[in-house]
Amino acid sequence: MKDGQSRQSKAMHRLGDRAKFKLLLTGTLITNKELDVYSQYRFADSGIFGKSFIRFRNHFFEMGGYGGYTPIFRSSMQDEFLEKLHSIAFRVTKEECLDLPGITEEVRTVELEPKVMKIYRELEKQSFAELSEGREITAANMLTKLLRLSQATGGHLTDDEGKGIKISTAKLEALSDITDSVTQDGKKLVVMVRFIAEMDEIEKLLQKKHIGYAVIRGGVKDRQGEVDRFQNDSECCVFLGQIAAAGVGITLTAANTMVFYSLDYSMSNFEQAKARVHRVSQKEDCYYIYLQAKNTVDSKVLKSLRDKANLASLLVDEYRQGRNPFSV
Repeated sequence: MKDGQSRQSKAMHRLGDRAKFKLLLTGTLITNKELDVYSQYRFADSGIFGKSFIRFRNHFFEMGGYGGYTPIFRSSMQDEFLEKLHSIAFRVTKEECLDLPGITEEVRTVELEPKVMKIYRELEKQSFAELSEGREITAANMLTKLLRLSQATGGHLTDDEGKGIKISTAKLEALSDITDSVTQDGKKLVVMVRFIAEMDEIEKLLQKKHIGYAVIRGGVKDRQGEVDRFQNDSECCVFLGQIAAAGVGITLTAANTMVFYSLDYSMSNFEQAKARVHRVSQKEDCYYIYLQAKNTVDSKVLKSLRDKANLASLLVDEYRQGRNPFSV
């Protein structure tokens, strides 16, 4: 219901207007920006933010960015916004209602090969140059340019014909060391990945090492079968998941160590993926390892996710201030 313009949301709004009692449950009220709250409150109680999205937007936001198409929250309206937000809301954190083990996080820096860094810098310059050609600067445009840079840090690029090209093994070698260390200690490991090409390489690595693994990616139909095998089969030591496909609705507490090989740009996906091991029935402290290519956008992506910041907005702002948004 967060996209208030969809037919599904509008139908829910009409249903909400007719219902005497309504209860809305969500773990991520604001996924990306404050605009996310409107549609949900329009359903729950239209008296809070009203029935007009345009009026809501004009009251709490000003239009900025290139061409004036980007809603920017008015900081002067924060107190009123929060007062309205909490007027009918009850919030409980996971830490407050569950007795869960502790969390340790480590950023493990990986150095890309010199020839790969040269390719990366060329891509970075090219991305910035294309933005500077007078095209409209939008959040979607920024993230599209960032995509190729993120692919490069993971060791792959796509050529003009759509064919994947392997350019680096730096992250794969780092993951190999982590896998050996965890499995030799008799533990299990969860690896979260964004790109299909990366998953293919990791599967080849695990097969070469003769390590049993389960996998969930787009197209896998028996998701629960893969989860059950990882949870219950002592020979299945690694769970490999694509963040967008395996980050919600499954329990992976047979492991307490999770590696983020690569990240997408969604804070919701990030938090949900982390929660696969840090949940009820987990008996050990959880350990998260983030593989980060040195001096690349990897650090910028991770920082925005951990700070719960809107990455696209940050990139647009940096560009508007005359800086290359992709450089570190």
